[in-house]
Amino acid sequence: MKRATITIPDDLAAAVDRYVQAQEAPPALTAVVQTALRVYLTERGYLRAPGHLRITPARRGSGRHDISRAHDRYLAAR
Repeated sequence: MKRATITIPDDLAAAVDRYVQAQEAPPALTAVVQTALRVYLTERGYLRAPGHLRITPARRGSGRHDISRAHDRYLAAR
C-alpha cells in the first residue's frame, strides 16, 4: 500500500470534518479520502467498478417446499 501526505484546503477540511461528525460511527479520515478517490476514479474510467455480490446456496435446498411460510415451525423443532 502506498502512503501519501496531502494538503487539504480549509474549505474541504471543514466539509470533511462536518461529514465525519454527522456519522453515527465516524469513519477515519483515511477511509473518507480512499472512498472519495475510488468514486472519482471509477466515474472517470480509471478504476473498474467492483463486481456484484453473488451469494449462492451451499446446497440445493432443504427438500421442503414450505420453508418460507413455516420457517418458525422448522426452527422451533431444532
